[in-house]
Amino acid sequence: MSVSDQERTVSDRIKRFSSKYLLISVYILFTLTSCSLPQRVSATERMFRKFSLEFVDYYQIPKATFKETKIGGLSAINYERQQDKFYVLSDDRSQLAPARFYTFRLKVEQTNDGIKIASFQPENVTFLQDEQGNYQAGSIDPEGLALSPRNTVFISSEGNPTENIEPFIAEFALDTGKKISNVRIPQRYLTGKEPEQPQGIQENLAFESLTINSVGLPQDPFRLFTATESALLQDKSFAKEEQARIRFLHYVINPIGNPVLVAEHLYLLEPAPTEVISNGLTELIALQTEGYFFSLERTFGFTGAGAKIFQVVVGDATDTTNIASLRGNIAQTRPLKKQLLFNLEDLEIELDNLEGMTIGPRLPDGSQSLLLISDDNFNDQQISQLFLFRLVEN
Repeated sequence: MSVSDQERTVSDRIKRFSSKYLLISVYILFTLTSCSLPQRVSATERMFRKFSLEFVDYYQIPKATFKETKIGGLSAINYERQQDKFYVLSDDRSQLAPARFYTFRLKVEQTNDGIKIASFQPENVTFLQDEQGNYQAGSIDPEGLALSPRNTVFISSEGNPTENIEPFIAEFALDTGKKISNVRIPQRYLTGKEPEQPQGIQENLAFESLTINSVGLPQDPFRLFTATESALLQDKSFAKEEQARIRFLHYVINPIGNPVLVAEHLYLLEPAPTEVISNGLTELIALQTEGYFFSLERTFGFTGAGAKIFQVVVGDATDTTNIASLRGNIAQTRPLKKQLLFNLEDLEIELDNLEGMTIGPRLPDGSQSLLLISDDNFNDQQISQLFLFRLVEN
């Protein structure tokens, strides 16, 4: 065999060797990756953040009096990080004592069994005052509370349509409880003047939720959000299996001038089982990331109470400001997107009337906390509960 023939033979062998191992490499690569191809994720799923809640502890707030007021009806809670204290609103309609909010101090301990709530004690009480002084009995039904960056507190009242008492949202001084200003509520939320075309809030189903998003300096504009507990009369569907069509309001609070309603969206309440008597949206938390919220939905019926926490995203939700009624076909109306975060019934703890929710302090292990509080309706058969969770973002 000549040298040139030998060279061609070697070259052919190298080519066959290379081709063979190239095929083997491709086969191995395909085998490894075919078992771990990423699952397709919908645009809606990508929109939600990877939050989870871990139950930490449960505490029953003792029935007591504080500075000649009966502690009860605890319908809203907000944590103030600078002074490490909680502002808690009572929904007393100035009947047992003047309408008021408390400051509470939470104490948690690291034990061998984990983190435990040691105590939750009141430290102060502040009475709400309108232009004439303390609110008269029945003139206010305080339900929502949100601390603002300018050392004030915003409070919502559900009103009482039967007594022609309209709902309101107002700003109060944090130290004195004196009203500073009102937030204008659109006419569609107020009782109509034409009985044949009922409009406005339903009885005891108005502004339970209130939350503020502030990411700038204290003197900068900030955003305030609220929603009705259930549908307005003109939006109410008569089909029980349908989800209640709630209106979610977005205000901008400016340092100068009146608050401005910049948008309104549709929030669909989860359908309630047949045995449920009361079903509603009771709280919202605006997260630091704009357009993201937690919501608390509460049910009450013959089999007891229930509560679910959802993550809510504005996304591409339709602005419903100019939609007179949401009762009809809403197929073209894009609602806020929701994802279940935690069902409290899974805890197998008998729940009471959970209405308040706040992101709290760091726990002893450094993790972020979230707390829920219940309204005992000043009923001896009910209790004031405090639930402590660990909030984790994966």
